[in-house]
This record gives sequence, C-alpha cells and structure tokens, in this order.
Amino acid sequence: MFKKYILAVQGEGRGHMTQAISMYEMLIEQGHTVCAVILGSSGSRDVPKFFFEKIKAPIVQLQSPNFVCDKNNKSINVPKSVIHNFKKLKTFRGSLKSIDALMKEHEPDVVINFFDLLIGLYYRFYKPKAKLICVAHQYIYFHPDFEFPEGHWIDRAAIKFYTRLTATHSSKNLGLSFYKIHTNNSEVVIVPPLLRKEVFSLETKRDDFYLIYLVNSGYFEEVLAWHQLNPEIILHCFTDQPDKINAAYQFDHSKLVVHAIDDTLFLEMMSKSKGLASSAGFESVCEAMYLGKPVLMVPIHGHYEQFCNSRDAYKAGAGIFSDHFDLSILTKFSTTFDGSNPWFKNWVANAKHRIYNEIISV
Repeated sequence: MFKKYILAVQGEGRGHMTQAISMYEMLIEQGHTVCAVILGSSGSRDVPKFFFEKIKAPIVQLQSPNFVCDKNNKSINVPKSVIHNFKKLKTFRGSLKSIDALMKEHEPDVVINFFDLLIGLYYRFYKPKAKLICVAHQYIYFHPDFEFPEGHWIDRAAIKFYTRLTATHSSKNLGLSFYKIHTNNSEVVIVPPLLRKEVFSLETKRDDFYLIYLVNSGYFEEVLAWHQLNPEIILHCFTDQPDKINAAYQFDHSKLVVHAIDDTLFLEMMSKSKGLASSAGFESVCEAMYLGKPVLMVPIHGHYEQFCNSRDAYKAGAGIFSDHFDLSILTKFSTTFDGSNPWFKNWVANAKHRIYNEIISV
C-alpha cells in the first residue's frame, strides 16, 4: 500500500541532508509520495545547491533551534546558544504553526525526522495522527550497549535529553551505526548507514593529495599554518564561503585549493585522495570508510556529539582523532592504513533493504 510522507531535516548538518536525499529516492522508487520536505536551520549556513537539485518535492525552510559558534567560527558557545534560541522563541512558535499548516494541507501517513528539534516539539504540543519515524546516528545513544567516552557526564545527559526531544511520540527510532549492535530493546533499532547511491559507483584511486572538509571555516587557519610548513603536499579543502577565504589569506592556490561545497566533486575527490581530514561528522566518515580512505577526525570544540563520533569511529577502524588539524598525523597514518574493510561494505550493502522494511512496518 502506497503512503504519503513528509521528511523533516536538521539542516545544519550535511549528513542529515544526504540521508534525507537517499530516503527520498528510496520512497519514490517504491511508489510512495513525498508531499514536502521541511528543512529546519538557523539561517547562518547556506543550504547546498545539491539538496534542491536532488529533491523534487516542495522544500519548506523554517527557523529551527541550533548551536551558535564563537566569533572565530570554530567552537560552539553553549551560553550564547541558549540565549540566542531563547530570544527566538516567537520565531520558533511561528515555525511550529507553519508545520501544522503543512500537515493539515497534505495529511501525510508518516513523518520521517532526520534529527530536527522542531518536529519533536511539534509532536509534543500538537499531537498529530501521522506516525513519526526518527532516523539519525544520534539515536544510537538510546541503545544500552553504546559506549560513550569516559567522563563528560553532563554533556552525555544533555545530548541524550536533546535527542529524546527530537523523537517525542516516535513510533520507531532508527540508529545509524558504524557497526552492528544487537537490537535488544524496543526504543531503537540499529541499522547500517544510509549512504548516497553515488558512493557505490566510484572507482577508488590514490592520487597525490589529501582532502579536507571544514564545516566551520574558522579552522582554515590551522590548515593554512600546516600548509605553510609543508608546502610540497597538495591539499584540497571544501568549505562554506571559499571566496572569503581566498580573499582573506595569501597562499599557493596550486598546492592548497579551496572549493565550494559540492557533493559530486567532493565524493569524486575523496575516492582519489590519500585520506580525509574533517570534523567527525557521521556521514562523511562512513563514506571514507566505504571508499577505504583513512580519516583524521577533529571534533568541533564544544561539540560533544562529534567528540563521541570520533571515538566511536576510531573504535570501528575509520582512522584517528585529534584536537587540531595537524595533517602530519594523517600523512603518517595513511602510509600504514589498511583500507580493506569487507565487513563494513557488507554491513552497508543491506542498508536500503533493512531501513525500508523497518519504515513500512510502521
């Protein structure tokens, strides 16, 4: 039986967007209807063009609570984030009313939420009839066998509380994971990563360059400092607002190439690189693992979720982690890294089938 869906996406994370694209394509292939996509964001980041190009359903952008970075666009400022979001309560109430109007217009059977807080709040206050399914790596936190890094108990309690808010009245939570964990409770089902279909058609090589992905452009200064000490090594860096970086800094553009965010080019270059340096975003690390590329993970300062990801991915054999973009760690590690990981490819191979079966079971 074909159903009507609305997708909701936390738009600050590129990974949530690519997962939503894969979900959209999967539902359309199976004959279902995606009435609309709700994209919640702070408005501080540009939405990448590929999101609008790949999703043909109406995309409704709404203001949603999110973190605020420091003035250098590097670390997360928690007190500033709280104050900023508190001041925008009226705006968020307006966003909830917009969601309600959208729900009444389309009357979907199911809403699939990719970690946007607005949807959790909407289900808490409006209690719609449509079933809610939540899909994100963060829902793995609900599993009793997931191992958090030692200490940081306040951060741990905070991220679990926030994650639970996004899943209010959810009928099913799907926790995307680097590896298998036996599902032994009803609160979360552990499933493989939902990677973009383009990943599976790439041919891997090992050309003479390293790839960098900067969610926060403030870390470019660390990359530039390393480049100036190691000018012979070619780096390709993807980040927001590359024009500003190219105008603000002087460097050898033939050795350090700064690109705008481009999903197709980024994946192609990842498949050819010697390795990837990035913040510890779940999706990009999974893509690198599938392509057999070592990863240097540098969690954004104050971002506990990425801190957890870096330790979890290290345990899964993705690469190493650091507090800084010291690419010497990656260049050294890449010389001995064994990129053959058939267990991970086998785990990912079943993703679409398993995730689709979990969704239609609801």
